[in-house]
Order: sequence, then C-alpha cells, then structure tokens
Amino acid sequence: MLIATNGRGYELKRPTKPAVGTMLANLRRGNEYLILERQDEEQEGDWYIQVWFRENNTYQLEYRDGVPAEHYQTQTVSQEKVLQALLGWMLDKPAWREGFMWNNIGEMFAPAASDSEDAPTR
Repeated sequence: MLIATNGRGYELKRPTKPAVGTMLANLRRGNEYLILERQDEEQEGDWYIQVWFRENNTYQLEYRDGVPAEHYQTQTVSQEKVLQALLGWMLDKPAWREGFMWNNIGEMFAPAASDSEDAPTR
C-alpha cells in the first residue's frame, strides 16, 4: 500500500496523482516535507521517496530502495520535476530518476563501526 505523509502529520493512504500534486504545492515553512512510502508485508526494507522544501526555495529529493546503502539524494529548483519524479515513483515508471544527478548517501545511514572489532558477541 502507498502512504503519503506531510510535515504536519497528515497521512493519506492510497494517494491519487492530484492529491500528491496538492500536497507538494502546499510545502512551506511548518510543512516542509512530503514522504511517499510503499508498505508491503512481503517486501522487506524501506521503500520511499521524499521531498524537503528547503529555506532557500529548493527541493531536496531523496529515495531509498529497501536498504540504507541504496539511499540517494538530489536537489532542484523545479517543482514540476519533483512532481514528475514523485508520480513516476508512485506509478513504478522506470524513467522517473532521469533528469537528476543522484548522489548515493547510503553511508550516512550505515551502522556505526564498533571501536573494538575483537569484542565478544553474545
């Protein structure tokens, strides 16, 4: 199931294209982000795309494909490009990533390395 959540905590199950467009258009201070998340009991991991409307009027777009190592980020000033990416991801269209320069930021979400690699495990 697809769930859309915004910065004010509003959650919409099975959002439509117009609803996602409206939620994106309403991003501003106090409601800076929108997350589209796929929840499937048969598919492990986190599957989502999110956008954060930054103070400098740019959009920071991120997505995760199941595991922290597959977490990517980009930025744009184009609300239209963000909308196309959100809708493409939502509808599983293969070309939704095109038009952006994606950076893998998975290392930011990797578990911290242990100080002592020889520590006994329990």
